[in-house]
Amino acid sequence: MSELSIHTTQNVNINFTAASVGERIVAYLIDWVIKIAYCLVVYGVFFYWLGMNKSFDTMDQWSVMATILVFYFPVMIYSITLESIFEGQTIGKKLRKIKVVKIDGYQASFGDYLIRWFFRIIDISILNGIVALVAIISSAKNQRLGDMTAGTAVITLKNSITINNTILEEIGDEYVPVYPLVIKLSDNDMRIIKDTFVLAKAKGDSETLLKLRRKIESVTGIQNQSGNDSDFVNTILKDYNFYTQNM
Repeated sequence: MSELSIHTTQNVNINFTAASVGERIVAYLIDWVIKIAYCLVVYGVFFYWLGMNKSFDTMDQWSVMATILVFYFPVMIYSITLESIFEGQTIGKKLRKIKVVKIDGYQASFGDYLIRWFFRIIDISILNGIVALVAIISSAKNQRLGDMTAGTAVITLKNSITINNTILEEIGDEYVPVYPLVIKLSDNDMRIIKDTFVLAKAKGDSETLLKLRRKIESVTGIQNQSGNDSDFVNTILKDYNFYTQNM
């Protein structure tokens, strides 16, 4: 599997493992089976058992096509609907533990899923998926054309470090917060801050800690009172937990 380096807003890279071609194909096949099962159920109930197809004899061609489209429309929007609801995952992706993310580390938006869905016409429908297969194999980040256009990638969630790492910090009952302005940050900001902080401390990367401290100060208006970048970021994490747990 290839490594995917996500560049965060703190100007550091966090490495994830891109989902392999095999994982994506298996996820696609699972989703394909689900869609086929849906089509068979619809056909069996509405067109065979209830005999709705008999009414087609009295309908014009456009009405017949419109009726069929209504029944099978859920199949057409299957991927974009589930990815939007489950934050980058269809049922197949959930079972294979892979998901769609932005390459900047943030959660993909509906617009991103829409672009990926639209490009399925080129990636998958044309030449039976050969275009997508060639693109994924030749891309450094295992991206199909839809991913490249939307600025997304598909990662595996089997990493030791994932985009869903907890932001919780242990704080005692007597803890006194220092920086009230920390509430300007979001949960997603704190995930990125904590991931960056943990990696920088493990590597002894003082330059990254300095950049992280300056970025937090510029976004929140907080001024470092500890004089130490590591202590400052650690306090920010604890303060955020204090305020969010007591709101």
